Amino acid sequence: MTESIEHSASQAEEFTKYILWFVYACIIYSIIGFSWGAVMGGVPAFRHFVDYSLHGRLITLAHGHINLLGWVEMAIFAALYYVVPTVSRRQIYSLRLVKVHFWMHNFGLIGMVVFFLAAGLVGGLDAGEDVEKLVSHLLAFVGIFGTLVLTANIIWGYNLYKTTKFGWQKRA
Repeated sequence: MTESIEHSASQAEEFTKYILWFVYACIIYSIIGFSWGAVMGGVPAFRHFVDYSLHGRLITLAHGHINLLGWVEMAIFAALYYVVPTVSRRQIYSLRLVKVHFWMHNFGLIGMVVFFLAAGLVGGLDAGEDVEKLVSHLLAFVGIFGTLVLTANIIWGYNLYKTTKFGWQKRA
């Protein structure tokens, strides 16, 4: 019995650690996104490049994704990972799925942003014949990493649903 209580306490600590990691990721992504936006709006040469180069809009998409999938979603994930088990008075269904969600979402988001940015820069700087082919290959990687983000979000929703239906009941 003591072993079970200790295991449950360590699992609760690990769960709390991951909730805080979602919060920290939210903070980091918000600082990156806000700074990026300030540079895009405040540096005339960069703003002109983004607004008028052939593929500059892809840089805007990278900025938007770091804000929405990084700052906003990470805040929502942290909040609902805390609220749903509290309101349902159940323990999280799967700590393992929380961990998979965290790492898969971050890996996918960083990949999307890097490849959106690369496609925007390459497509904006190079006016050669093969630029469209290169940009389309880079955007294919955006799709692959975006699929990881989508899968991570499905895992999150599944885990929260299962928590409300089948998570271990917390003591009153």
